[in-house]
Amino acid sequence: MAVGFVMIVTAAGFERSVRDALDSIELVTGRWGVFGEFDIITKIEADDDATLTRCIIEDVRAIEGVVDTRTLIGAEI
Repeated sequence: MAVGFVMIVTAAGFERSVRDALDSIELVTGRWGVFGEFDIITKIEADDDATLTRCIIEDVRAIEGVVDTRTLIGAEI
């Protein structure tokens, strides 16, 4: 299993629509509004790294109102 945490910066006024769009992405297993440098943190779980990467690039980063992202990939240690 591959897990990624995507920290998202949204354009002003787009926080709600970005959260709603994240809810429609199958691999998104959690999302939280936060205060500070980022507006939303999202947890994505996939069967493998390729599927995780595809979801982040093609689905999350393509949402209207997403200005910037930072991604942390989880590793079992």
